[in-house]
Amino acid sequence: MRQPIALLLTMALAAGALAAPQAKGKKATTPPPPPPIDLTRPEGVLAANRKMACSLEDGKPVVFWWKGGVFSRVPGERDRQLFNVEGMNIRQCGTVKDPQRGDGYRLVSREILLYLDLETGKPLKKWKNPWTGKENDVIHVANDPVNGPPSFPIGRDGAPMKWRGNIMKGRVWTTGEAPLFYRNPLGGEYQDYVGGEYHAMEMLTMFTYEKDLLDASKKESSDVTIAWSRTSEWLPWMEMGDKVGMLIFTTVGKRLLKPEDLTPLMKEEIAANYPIYSAPPPLDDARPNETSWTYFKKKIDEKKKEGGK
Repeated sequence: MRQPIALLLTMALAAGALAAPQAKGKKATTPPPPPPIDLTRPEGVLAANRKMACSLEDGKPVVFWWKGGVFSRVPGERDRQLFNVEGMNIRQCGTVKDPQRGDGYRLVSREILLYLDLETGKPLKKWKNPWTGKENDVIHVANDPVNGPPSFPIGRDGAPMKWRGNIMKGRVWTTGEAPLFYRNPLGGEYQDYVGGEYHAMEMLTMFTYEKDLLDASKKESSDVTIAWSRTSEWLPWMEMGDKVGMLIFTTVGKRLLKPEDLTPLMKEEIAANYPIYSAPPPLDDARPNETSWTYFKKKIDEKKKEGGK
């Protein structure tokens, strides 16, 4: 990561002071702390974003966890809660370089989302569909990988990165929306004629503390909380066909200090069913991203090969 000039000068001066012989009878002085991250500079914005999302240290695993509920919305019906969810994402960041755009970073991750029984809180194996009356097999989300594109202080259009967050009375928050509209992985070759594109929106808000975020001596912002929401079509394993309606996901969560801080339920599931999710993908991971729909297709195709429905 490209450092602010003032920080480089400070480091150089401190190094010179340490290298110089000490005058007899005088104690060595402690170098001054680095200046805070400057959000008016693109390099500072990049550093702040990276501290919230992962770590300034290359290859440092970071875990986020969240929990909430999933509700249905059907015209003419009251909204109803269908099940709860619990999720985790394990990630790491690595420095990448570009001769025109400067030193940036890339985030690689994999994540789990479990659908939980409203009464027991345990992962669902079957779910009784209140509209069709059918008992559906539940397919949880295990997306590997979920990687981000490289982020640089200079954008593709040549414009410097700008701070998009908010700061008030020592608190920092950022918001982001991802409108999704693309060819449905479960659709056929004629979606352009008959429709059926995947249509959803994901919304993420992250909160942390100004003092922690702008402290250039710290590699990461450990005290980060999140609120993640999604509006989407019915999940494919619900087998809802063309029934009008949608799902609303609403969750809150936080960054954990270590993977061992995950809930007992999530740790049990990872150990039993998702062992590779104890570590993030490698920094050079070049695989295409997995989504809940491509993962569902993969599981259904596997089931068909085994002779199931």
